[in-house]
Amino acid sequence: MKDKISTKTLPGFIEYLPAEQLAFNDILDTIRSVYESYGFVPLDTPVLERQEVILAKAGGETEKQIYCLEKGDEKLALRFDLTVPLARYVSEHYNNLVFPFRRYCISKVYRGERPQRGRFREFYQADIDIVGEGELSLINEAEIVSIIYSVFSRLNFGDFTVRLNNRKLLSGFFTELGLSDKATDVLRLVDKLDKIGRDNVVEALIEVGVAKNIAEQILDFVTLDGDVLIALTKLNIKNEIFAEGLKEMTEVVGYLKDFGVPDKNYKVDLAIARGLDYYTGTVYETVLNDYPQIGSICSGGRYDDLAGYYSDRKLPGVGVSIGLSRLFFQLQAADLVATKQATSADIFLVSENIKAASALADNLRASGFSVLSSYGPEKFKKKLTLANRLGVKIVIILGEDEIAGAYFSLKDMTSGEQIKARSIDEVKDFLK
Repeated sequence: MKDKISTKTLPGFIEYLPAEQLAFNDILDTIRSVYESYGFVPLDTPVLERQEVILAKAGGETEKQIYCLEKGDEKLALRFDLTVPLARYVSEHYNNLVFPFRRYCISKVYRGERPQRGRFREFYQADIDIVGEGELSLINEAEIVSIIYSVFSRLNFGDFTVRLNNRKLLSGFFTELGLSDKATDVLRLVDKLDKIGRDNVVEALIEVGVAKNIAEQILDFVTLDGDVLIALTKLNIKNEIFAEGLKEMTEVVGYLKDFGVPDKNYKVDLAIARGLDYYTGTVYETVLNDYPQIGSICSGGRYDDLAGYYSDRKLPGVGVSIGLSRLFFQLQAADLVATKQATSADIFLVSENIKAASALADNLRASGFSVLSSYGPEKFKKKLTLANRLGVKIVIILGEDEIAGAYFSLKDMTSGEQIKARSIDEVKDFLK
């Protein structure tokens, strides 16, 4: 007898059950609606790009995680994120775009990293970016925070904080310490502070050639608390890059107040470095305050020269990305999302009279309700069991008695209450 082929999905790839997929889509749709409410246009780039496009900005661990393949003479790669393809897109379609170009993209990306809890090889990201022509005002960096605030207020997963920093503050400080040649390594290690703790970061810094007393000084700097901007001013650091970063950070925080972002929902945090080299100014990470174990749920920053590999034009940008698949996984683990309804239907319509039921269903759908009809001869009790299993809250019964008496029976599956409606308008009033 021939062995059956395994149906198990590849490690690091996700498939959801219907109830999970519907809950996931609800979150995705909320994010999309907020992005569009701020005037961002949808964009999706090809999953496959030429290797030279994807690898242009890669290096180190990133390059090791990129899926590369060959088809004939073509060398191709799966997109690692949504920002590098954006840079290629803007460079290619420059003459047809209006700047600042505001786009969102909610789609899948691929990373060949070791699968583990909450980390996948195929996953959704939900990105927004604002790309300028020649220059881009700091106002856009503050508006990004206001958009993050709108998204997570709408999603209502509890209190959250947008932690923000400016890479120039860190670069200028490291230069003052004589570490400009090690700035990339230091930034990468500082970015791990939340994950591995202070002592381990100090040890790692020593391993890349930073003296222990300087390593301690770095950690004291990045953990400054209270009014960080005032504390930074009091340090009286004369470095030009540091001064520019402090000026930008102060300006962005001022704009946040103009945008009406509550003080409790953002914080200047010098430990936020972001590991990717293309960030040049403001950087962001967002955390759920009651669930710090989830880690950052939305991150990004300012990049002044991401398109430099594809164009001679200066196209600065700023953006953030929500790791949607990882976020959904963590929210499920924390019981913050309900995955009980296994159908998109609001209403389960039971009838053996196809003509009458179809007319009612079409009328309700035209009014914005989602209707799942059951026309078969199965027993009524079996149909109610099916409605229960699908998680539908309302059942409409249109049997022979209802048709003869010109009424509709409506059953609330949560309370068990059943009423009669004498017209379709009464049905709609009940459903509302």
